[in-house]
Amino acid sequence: MILSDKRILEEIEKGSIIIEPFKRECLGTNSYDVHLGKYLAVYKDRVLDAKKHNEIEHFEIPKDGFVLQPNTLYLGVTLEYTETHRHVPFLEGKSSTGRLGIDIHATAGKGDVGFCNTWTLEISVAQPVRVYTGMPIGQLIYFVVEGDIETMYNSKGNAKYNNKTTKPVESMMWKNKF
Repeated sequence: MILSDKRILEEIEKGSIIIEPFKRECLGTNSYDVHLGKYLAVYKDRVLDAKKHNEIEHFEIPKDGFVLQPNTLYLGVTLEYTETHRHVPFLEGKSSTGRLGIDIHATAGKGDVGFCNTWTLEISVAQPVRVYTGMPIGQLIYFVVEGDIETMYNSKGNAKYNNKTTKPVESMMWKNKF
């Protein structure tokens, strides 16, 4: 079950969903619009290695925007910090974003119960497109969880993306044993 607008507001009031900053006009019928933060990042190396720490370079989006190019993976970040303590959050692109040829995630659209952070976006584009800080970039949808949670994401000792940040975070695949 997906939470409705009224239910999202109830959960915010209870403190089980936190969105900062929260703007009532960003609440849709069954989602909440999130916006592109001011930082983007690109990997330093063109060839990435899943077993190595692939470093990234952060940069700030200029006031007049930044043109994203095809064949480059950009890491972005949401302007909004979120916490979800009883629901599973999913981040999806907005139709207006998709119609500009912007994909905001390759595979990581689902959050975990207990995720408390900004969202790193895995941005790719079909053709060059100029983006701006604060533009609507996606929407959060909240799903009901059946059953009790044994370990919340923010209390897992091996959670790789628990450090609060306002900048995009690179892949931590290298921390896995394989």
